[in-house]
Amino acid sequence: MKTQSSATARPAIAVTSPHPPATTPHPTGLGTLQAALGVVAFSLTFPATAWGLEGFGPWSLVAVRCVLAGLIAGGCLLALRVPLPARRHWTGLAVVAAGVVVGFPLLSTLALGTSTTAHAAVVVGLLPLTTALLSALRVGTRPSHTFWAAALVGACAVMAFTVQQSGGALTTADLYLFAALLVCAAGYTEGGRLARVMPGWQVIGWALVFCLPLTVPGAALALAHEPVRLTAHSVTGLLWVAAGSQFLGLVVWYRGMAAIGIPKASQLQLAQPLLTLVWSVLLLGEHLTVAAPLTAAAVLVCIAVTQRARG
Repeated sequence: MKTQSSATARPAIAVTSPHPPATTPHPTGLGTLQAALGVVAFSLTFPATAWGLEGFGPWSLVAVRCVLAGLIAGGCLLALRVPLPARRHWTGLAVVAAGVVVGFPLLSTLALGTSTTAHAAVVVGLLPLTTALLSALRVGTRPSHTFWAAALVGACAVMAFTVQQSGGALTTADLYLFAALLVCAAGYTEGGRLARVMPGWQVIGWALVFCLPLTVPGAALALAHEPVRLTAHSVTGLLWVAAGSQFLGLVVWYRGMAAIGIPKASQLQLAQPLLTLVWSVLLLGEHLTVAAPLTAAAVLVCIAVTQRARG
């Protein structure tokens, strides 16, 4: 009798409690916060890379950062006994690895060999629009006309700033950066798609681990051919790009994209070059032109519009 009355009581509770608990976090708000934390982590990447280049060659810095990040990710996966991802996800993880783990770090590091951090940061401001475009093609998202208009205005503001800073002509560093945009946007798009079916930290974690057979020998070869000078700046820069940018930043970034959608999350990155400009002044002593605050104002307006526009 007790079993019967308990069984009949459960449906009654379910019927009289149609609303979720008030303590349940709002997924959109949490996703926006996670994506924003990722942007803050990424904004320090270029200054940290500039510090790392004070003591490492470009190939050594990229390879060692990938190895360290891969070891951190592998340790987390092993400690939590996470099983291998399904084979159907391996192709997507390969795209993430090629674009985010290897492609973008290598191309942007080569660019910073001849470009200032501030200039590189503003060029990379085109990443949100690039990511939104690839997302529309790959995932089938259809943002509103208002969204696209604001994104294009923001991209044009960034491009105008870039051309003005470079004297009206693109440099070799700019070509490296534009190539970095494409591969990074592809990695972000594929990673955001995978983060809908598996935890975001596992997406970047497995991508980093899958790269270890390539990055470990690559690091050994690069260190044998490029001189290394360990300083406080070079070691700090290396540790940040490995742990902060390459792993922790991408963990919260992919979680944020999965929660609020790839197009809207990507538009938060319009703030990234502005933050990097601040870090370039505070950490590297670079000087900004008058155009920087004007670009900042235009970009912030675009962020507000894109975040309110419905996809």
